[in-house]
Amino acid sequence: MRKNNLTRKTIVVVGGGSAGMLTAMFLSEKYRVYLVEKEKTLGRKFLVAGKGGFNLTNNAQGDALVKQYSPSHLLAPSLKNFTNNDLRKYLSKLGIVTFVGSSNRVFPVKGIKPIEVLDAFKKELERKNITVLLNHKLEQLNDSNVLLFHNKEKKRIDFDYCVLALGGASWSKTGSDGMWLKLFDNEKIKLNSFQSSNCGVNIKWDKAFVENHAGKPLKNIAISVNDYIVKGEALITAYGLEGNAIYPIIKSIRKQEEDKLQLGFKLDFKPKNSIEELDQKIKNSKSKDYSKQLNLATHELALIKQFTTKEEYLSSNQLIQKVKSLEIAVDSLRPVDEAISTVGGVAVNELNTDFSLKNTPTIYTVGEMVDWDAPTGGYLLQGCFSMAYTVAQALNQKVI
Repeated sequence: MRKNNLTRKTIVVVGGGSAGMLTAMFLSEKYRVYLVEKEKTLGRKFLVAGKGGFNLTNNAQGDALVKQYSPSHLLAPSLKNFTNNDLRKYLSKLGIVTFVGSSNRVFPVKGIKPIEVLDAFKKELERKNITVLLNHKLEQLNDSNVLLFHNKEKKRIDFDYCVLALGGASWSKTGSDGMWLKLFDNEKIKLNSFQSSNCGVNIKWDKAFVENHAGKPLKNIAISVNDYIVKGEALITAYGLEGNAIYPIIKSIRKQEEDKLQLGFKLDFKPKNSIEELDQKIKNSKSKDYSKQLNLATHELALIKQFTTKEEYLSSNQLIQKVKSLEIAVDSLRPVDEAISTVGGVAVNELNTDFSLKNTPTIYTVGEMVDWDAPTGGYLLQGCFSMAYTVAQALNQKVI
């Protein structure tokens, strides 16, 4: 389709996930906007993510929010320009009222399901007269500002500006497969390979341990790598461990791998108790059953045995040391397709501050296709939404 010089300028947003939808919604109505998605529906990963607890953002404020992102300098201006409070106000205007949970995560009020949030987004897209093209796959992106899509037949859309929101490489069943990397000429733009983030870790369990304890939780624990400590929970799986106490340390595990170090972390089963307090519990008890004195579950004791010699396990002093700091060797990270999110994609130094490409400033990138990282808990979505606002704001200023 050719642009008519008398019509509004055209923006094509490629990718109908969280970042793509919000970018389109934030754009000025002075533009003619296309939102293109290769799948049959918008927001498939958005819906899948919602099944695990639908936190739309996190209530962390100021620097406490910014420090959750890496590299923080990339996201800091956007997070300050469109804060989590701004997001909650915007969602409220769409009919999505939110509340702050005990974990500081922000959820829709009870009764509002993920599909209803997605429907609210769709209504806003419709209200703004945004043309949504489903089942249209990006086939080619030319420097001459021409897009080729394929939906039984080829369609060309000329644009003034293009926003790419192509996603990462996790959860390919939702369409987030990272295959868009093949569309770029690596000599013109630096792309980093996708790696797992916010994922489980592979640990070499004994067969009997897996048979007896897979599926059991580790509650109120602390996981640490060097001086970085995360409190939360983990789940014993057939392959290793996963959970909200594991995901934040994945960045550190990747760094160990990069530096060719032994992969692993330390597990504290009793972060609320000091070694002295646990020692006193044993001394004040007449029983020789350390598990009862230390209030350890059967599967926790079994896990400790996985990384403890018989002599260490039978020594109260050494057992307490293991309870407070059990060194667990990690074999590897779970595959990219199983990860909640990924790192990799467009290198940060390829972008201007408004997320446009330095070598093609009419093309912008937003969301997980850019090489940044954040933990779960609402931070990932907030990052995508704040980036979307920054891109839309930059483009809106061009028509004022």
